[in-house]
Amino acid sequence: MTSPATTSAETPAPAGPAPRTAAAAATVRTKAAPAPGRWLSKTAVNSVLLLSAVYTLFPLVWLVTAATKDTGGLLSGDAFSFEGFDLGHNLSELASYNDGVYLRWYLNSLLYAGGGALVCALISTAAGYAFDKYRFRGKEKLFGVVLLGVLVPSTALALPMYLLASKTGLVNTYWSVLVPVLVNPFGVYLSRVFSASHIPDEALEAARIDGAGELRAFWSIGLRMVMPGFVTVFLFQFTAIWNNFFLPLVMLSDQKLFPLSLGLYAWNSNTHAEPSFYPLVVTGSLLAVLPLVVAFVALQRHWKAGLTAGSVK
Repeated sequence: MTSPATTSAETPAPAGPAPRTAAAAATVRTKAAPAPGRWLSKTAVNSVLLLSAVYTLFPLVWLVTAATKDTGGLLSGDAFSFEGFDLGHNLSELASYNDGVYLRWYLNSLLYAGGGALVCALISTAAGYAFDKYRFRGKEKLFGVVLLGVLVPSTALALPMYLLASKTGLVNTYWSVLVPVLVNPFGVYLSRVFSASHIPDEALEAARIDGAGELRAFWSIGLRMVMPGFVTVFLFQFTAIWNNFFLPLVMLSDQKLFPLSLGLYAWNSNTHAEPSFYPLVVTGSLLAVLPLVVAFVALQRHWKAGLTAGSVK
């Protein structure tokens, strides 16, 4: 018979936590406290980003402050000062000069950029959809020709387009600026990429089985699924047309048809002879930035989705 003492001696003691070795403790301390180089790298990156932001916003801040100065304040080099911040006077002068021709230029730019970008985005989306979803003879060769159009600068096409517009009687009309911007080869390429990644063939087949035609399938299903691509093409083309200068310079001679870029250039050319144009040019440039800011802020949700499309499989 085994004694209680023997039993208690043979019973193993409950296992406790193993003692932490010096190497394990050092590893824990290393994980808990980041290396100094990591903090230095974060500081360097944040400093570079901060400097980049300041460098980018500096011209905009100068434009805001300079738009509140008169001719003397601009020519004296005091444009960056916040003293005498009064934008209303320059705005009233801008709106009333030459019977409000600046407002006419503003509406022209909205027409050229807004209408042209909207129609161009629709044409590009439809063309990219067709290149992706349909099979026809010579499709890839035709798409290669479209890609070649991306390599041709728009300034090289200005003179041929002027000759065509002159033959058709479109020179010095709204159509001479609107028609050339309705086609964007890069937008077609981008729309094909979006169509391949956003529109499943099964959804189109289901629509055809339900009796929908090809146009109805594109308008009701394809266009809605590829809306991020549509907005991306629209923003790119809107920015390009809004900043377009050479094409209106070649096509237009009537000041009432000028966009903002060409109108402000005409005013700026007169500043050497008449310095009073300086406040008009600066204030007009400030107002010319607003539509671009509004467009990107209002459509940034779709735009961000468009930029990241296809990044993850």
